[in-house]
Amino acid sequence: MSVEQNSAQKVSLLASIIPVITLVGLLIISVYLYGDDTQSGASQMSLLMSGGVALLIGKFYGFKWREIEKAIAHGVGNTINAILILLMVGALIGTWVLSGTVPAMIYYGLQVINPDFFYFTACVLCAITAISIGSSWSTAGTVGVGLIGISAGLGLSPEITAGAIISGAYFGDKMSPLSDTTNLAPAVAGTDLFTHIRHMIWTTVPAISIALILYLIIGLNTETAAVNINIQDRLNVLDQNFNIGLHLLIPMGIVFYLAFKRYPAFPTIMIGALVGGIFAVIFQQDTILSFVKADYVTAVNLFDGVWRALFGGYTADTGNADMDSLLSRGGMASMLNTIWLVISAITFGSIIEKLGMLRRIVDSTIHLAQTTGSLILTTALTCIGINILAADQYISIVLPGRMYRLEFKERGLASKNLSRVLEDTGTVTSVLIPWNTCGAFMAGTLMVSTYAYFPYCFFNIISPCVSILYGYLNFKIEKIDAAEEALAE
Repeated sequence: MSVEQNSAQKVSLLASIIPVITLVGLLIISVYLYGDDTQSGASQMSLLMSGGVALLIGKFYGFKWREIEKAIAHGVGNTINAILILLMVGALIGTWVLSGTVPAMIYYGLQVINPDFFYFTACVLCAITAISIGSSWSTAGTVGVGLIGISAGLGLSPEITAGAIISGAYFGDKMSPLSDTTNLAPAVAGTDLFTHIRHMIWTTVPAISIALILYLIIGLNTETAAVNINIQDRLNVLDQNFNIGLHLLIPMGIVFYLAFKRYPAFPTIMIGALVGGIFAVIFQQDTILSFVKADYVTAVNLFDGVWRALFGGYTADTGNADMDSLLSRGGMASMLNTIWLVISAITFGSIIEKLGMLRRIVDSTIHLAQTTGSLILTTALTCIGINILAADQYISIVLPGRMYRLEFKERGLASKNLSRVLEDTGTVTSVLIPWNTCGAFMAGTLMVSTYAYFPYCFFNIISPCVSILYGYLNFKIEKIDAAEEALAE
């Protein structure tokens, strides 16, 4: 038995809530002072200072720093894969701009996509992509980046575009049998994968349908006539600075193929970034020379350009300020602030989890669930709360799944009801939290802050509401099927 188990006391509910109140207060102050820039340092400090408050409380209750330190190291260690993916997505964006892949996506998108239907189209395109490859992150890092560029070229809102991208990506991620969360939720709840997916249709399809209608209405009511005049100018800028061609979309096709074949995300994106670098060397030598300020094509200059794009991103100098802003992006360095946010959030979450504060808060909610509707609501709020406090999508699925599995069973409710709630709330709301790994990733990849795109993630906002409403209406809340439960077990 550890020293901590011998000496530490169980933290009270009141003491458990203090770090949470501290965090909420500091975040409110940060947003008030810094607005959208709060993720550039203020949110990180809020999380770390709140973690410090939790540490002081833990010390009072007899917890030892060494045990807490191990918990922090373990928590941060579990996010290494996400951190590596973040770095590699930054590298991919840098080489894909330099290679002309992103400019080609923008070039053809400006000509093909009708501005009136752009948000609707963006959502549908991302949904189809995510269903095919089973990853909202890969969808946003490839198709999403191109769509953000197209929206800027059309003069449309990047915030609404990001919301449409995320809505489509998370719908597709939820409904894809290739998705990790779609496999995790039924495994934790105790049902099988395809029963889980079929049961999700009842909440997911209405949510995405409402979202698509809203994107359609917004698009049809957006003034685009003045913007269309400038499209040809932007096409000319792209033509003058890159050798545009359909072959430049091959790197994206390679990433999709590897993702469809279930290759791990990190090597898949790394291969995509390296292929982008190779395409830059072959097809965009003049662009590289302009980028590195060199006069002659040499192996060293070409290597220098690709190397810079990988770690520092691409910096455009087209003579058009709008296009320079659009194309100057990417590089591993661009993700460092996001990684700082993730590490700070995981540190806070690891501390309150180790001290038992997280479970203490969650346990206090179970007795409030007296009816089926209130049980669904409590489970949903628990998933959302853990997304906020633990800053990790997987914990928001696993912990409530373990906690409420027996409760659902004792009330005669099929486990597929629980797995559906876990996905409807835990999976989709993670991206709405700025310091959650998912929210930080999307903000860093799409270059739109979480606070800015939040109101336009219609699917992610509506999905939990539909799930909770079904619980109170007792609509499509299935009772235990003995044969189905036995198969799942």
